Amino acid sequence: MNCGIVIIPTYNEIENIESIIRAVFSLEKTFHVLIVDDNSPDKTYQKVSELQHEFPDKLFLEVRMKKAGLGTAYVHGFKWALEKNYEYIFEMDADFSHNPNDLERLYDACAKDDADLAVGSRYVTGVNVVNWPLSRVLLSYFASVYVRMITGMKIMDATAGFICYKKQVLETINLDRIKFIGYAFQIEMKYRAFAKKFNIKEVPVIFTDRTKGQSKMSGAIIKEAVFGVLSLRIKKFFNRL
Repeated sequence: MNCGIVIIPTYNEIENIESIIRAVFSLEKTFHVLIVDDNSPDKTYQKVSELQHEFPDKLFLEVRMKKAGLGTAYVHGFKWALEKNYEYIFEMDADFSHNPNDLERLYDACAKDDADLAVGSRYVTGVNVVNWPLSRVLLSYFASVYVRMITGMKIMDATAGFICYKKQVLETINLDRIKFIGYAFQIEMKYRAFAKKFNIKEVPVIFTDRTKGQSKMSGAIIKEAVFGVLSLRIKKFFNRL
């Protein structure tokens, strides 16, 4: 069994999916890839299915019936990966906003250093984003400031979605209790790991905004994050997290 698998949720990523899969498989270190597709109208899953003939032992596909949110897609993938006994489980976007070359650095932080959870961080060494409007940079940066203030976590990039987990982190967190599906999902996963005393390490990365396909960001996702952080902190205070 390969020790590392990269989970990539997709919805209408036909313009990116083949390129991102080939980019991962071109790395010096071998990673497996699991695509969790939400029945994309653009047939992203069909392209993945075609590529499985070329990569039968390291490309896997799970198709859900409908679009149900980023968080539930990752939880689906986490459970699949744990059943297959992968030691290192990654989150990564399909749109090249996360550079596949950084997968090896996240892996090293967990496999060779002492991290239980490695976060590809945009803000640990300043502000490392490309092609973002100033409004989005400020929103993302100050969201992390807000999260640190409310939760007590020292993480500079609390909403980051480029992550490597050691298996035991996901085994310890009760995945059935994960509540949020958007930005708040990323915060919730880090906070639950923090509450369980796992060692979280930030690895500096450069985040480049997508050049193909459509962003999934929405006002509802941002609202969920703002109020979700407060609810997480309250639950922990009453030992109900």
